[in-house]
Amino acid sequence: MASSSSKSPEVDAYIAGFPRPVQARLRKVRATIRAHARRATEVISYRIPAYRQHGMLVYFAGFKGHIGLFPPVRGDTRLEAAIRRYAGPKGNLRFSHDEPLPLGLIARIVRLKVKQDGAKAAAKKKRK
Repeated sequence: MASSSSKSPEVDAYIAGFPRPVQARLRKVRATIRAHARRATEVISYRIPAYRQHGMLVYFAGFKGHIGLFPPVRGDTRLEAAIRRYAGPKGNLRFSHDEPLPLGLIARIVRLKVKQDGAKAAAKKKRK
């Protein structure tokens, strides 16, 4: 399995397409995800940065007024309560450029997604 320690040039290019203040925020999100999904591969999927281990873990994207984090979080009621204020209409998260990034919360989300991905892969392997 590839390591996310090697940065994707496509993700570098994606981030470079934003104004400098947004680039800095996107880099912080990227670093947080990479720190907590060390075995994940960094890719571009649906034209946005994404992280894949056994399956897709998380995606993030820059927008005019916010940074989005996808997919919705499920399976941890305490975490679901903590992210409620950031939830968009479909459950995807929106972190406004007017507020500090909740990097600790993003780390918790990524750790949950890694755990869920590992459990799903183990269950799939067990079925075979």
